Amino acid sequence: MRHRLYREQQLNCDIETAWKFFSSANNLSKITPKEMNFVVRTKMENDEIYEGMNIDYYVSPLFGIKMKWRTKIIQVDHQKSFTDFQEQGPYKLWHHHHEFIPNENGIFMKDTVDYELPLGFLGEIAHSILVKKKVEDIFTYRYKILEEMFNKNTAK
Repeated sequence: MRHRLYREQQLNCDIETAWKFFSSANNLSKITPKEMNFVVRTKMENDEIYEGMNIDYYVSPLFGIKMKWRTKIIQVDHQKSFTDFQEQGPYKLWHHHHEFIPNENGIFMKDTVDYELPLGFLGEIAHSILVKKKVEDIFTYRYKILEEMFNKNTAK
């Protein structure tokens, strides 16, 4: 069964700053919980993503078990959006669309993740018991880190 996670966040920065940060796979480890032991394995010739780019990682999503994860950047609209798709990893499907919308306060960012677990019914049990909360926790962590990075001097 396919699941969707949707998050949005206002960032106090310009589009160039947001794009430079989010379009660099090397910054993913900065916004991923430390206990996931996230490591980018791909050596980047150019720091900015491009359509067709494959990025390899090591990640420990559950119980400290180290896994390989490979994503492909399947869509890039420069300084507007990009989409990554899991080619190898813990999910049957992982499709993550990132969107950046300039406004009077900076950048309004949207994340839409469609994902599905393997193993059919057993995957659904794992989702309800463990995985759903883990995915939500990852994006909650990202939200907090991005608030500190981009919005710490913004009056609330």
